[in-house]
Amino acid sequence: MNEASTFTKGTYAFVSLGCPKNLVDSENMLGTLALDGYTLVSSPEESDFVIVNTCGFIESSRAESKAVIQEMLDLKAADKTKGVIVAGCLPERVGESLLDEMPEIDHIVGVFGRDEINRVADKLIGGEREQRALFRPAAVQALDDRERLRITPNHFAYLKISEGCNRTCTFCSIPKMRGKHVTKPIEKIVAEAEELIKDGVRELILVAQDTTYYGMDLYGQVRLADLLKELDQLEGLEWLRLMYLYPVNFTDELIETIVQAKKILPYLDMPLQHVNDQVLKRMQRRVNRDKTVTLIEKLRANIPNLAFRTTFIVGFPGETDAQFGELKDFVKEMRFERAGVFTYSLEPDTPAVKLDGHIAEELKRERHDELMAVQQEFAFGFADSLVGYELDVIIDNRVEENVWQGRTYADAPDVDCSIYVSAENIETGSILPVEVTGSDGYDLLGWYEEYLEDDANENINTLDT
Repeated sequence: MNEASTFTKGTYAFVSLGCPKNLVDSENMLGTLALDGYTLVSSPEESDFVIVNTCGFIESSRAESKAVIQEMLDLKAADKTKGVIVAGCLPERVGESLLDEMPEIDHIVGVFGRDEINRVADKLIGGEREQRALFRPAAVQALDDRERLRITPNHFAYLKISEGCNRTCTFCSIPKMRGKHVTKPIEKIVAEAEELIKDGVRELILVAQDTTYYGMDLYGQVRLADLLKELDQLEGLEWLRLMYLYPVNFTDELIETIVQAKKILPYLDMPLQHVNDQVLKRMQRRVNRDKTVTLIEKLRANIPNLAFRTTFIVGFPGETDAQFGELKDFVKEMRFERAGVFTYSLEPDTPAVKLDGHIAEELKRERHDELMAVQQEFAFGFADSLVGYELDVIIDNRVEENVWQGRTYADAPDVDCSIYVSAENIETGSILPVEVTGSDGYDLLGWYEEYLEDDANENINTLDT
């Protein structure tokens, strides 16, 4: 980003909650405030005001957001900060009723009002508390994500390629908060990627609400493959990781692009949610078991060393013991390298609320634990299968003297596993060949030497990714 103003309008602290898409919004607000002359401080107690960028996806995330807001309001009541601005998905989800519930909030800013955060801050600093209403633009568009002040480590960044979602999944509130799918033009994404690479990024992680739908609204056809081909040519980029892929619109061209690309990792994050046809229909996922299995088999047959990550929802209204049993059997059959399991969260204003057969929380938790136990066996087995191989590892941070935490191709930040590398004199952000020497549950252990003797390397296999 460009240099910030040399004068200081005021100081602020920032709390970012929620998913990587929300984190990109946080980084943009930080950049806007920096360019406008506001100074970021680490402690809310040292700030003129605090901004909380919230998550509103499910009840637990809303509860977390409100708890953080209340903590900041308590600091305000104790005269340790002068104001609290609430941004992001929670005010977008509940609207101005948030002010009725928590009237001490000074201003609220919706998802698409993030670029107005400096003006809202100006009002707060100027004492204009009457301007407290939710800011929304006249029309939703794909926002420009350049000139961010990044929260992520210097060597990786999230790259948001679209906003919103056109899916009508009955359990999901994202369209209510983020609106319909809006594609960001290819040239704009490439420009953002170039800026991030210039800033030191070696791994770009593509995110969206529905990545495989990319381009349909803007170009009249899906164009994720075209976008990937452009990004794959960028100098300085080492790794390109794909997340939030919907199992529809996964074309043969897209598969071929992934296979032929030099920088796209053989890692696909594809939330499946369930496999039973009746449950999928009630979820309104517009896929079925046969199509899902066919796609997974095609991906594994064509993409060498594929690490497949997915998520499932258990306890959806009407899910029977037999349907849950089918899901367990499916997980056993597919042997996913990475998987997360969530219990169904009853969300106001979503169609699933009106479905019959809502399931007790205790049974949901039992099913969650049961499915995670099944998945854990395969995750541990996958970790064991990598022992003895040499893998490229991106180094995220130093844990202690001569021990570093990193990630393989099979691991996205925050949601997946780590490899702990014994090494000397290496730098954060390096991508190094590491011998995997052992596993510890989900995680791996390994070592790196800059110059391996030929005879020391004779028993190490290289996993070609």
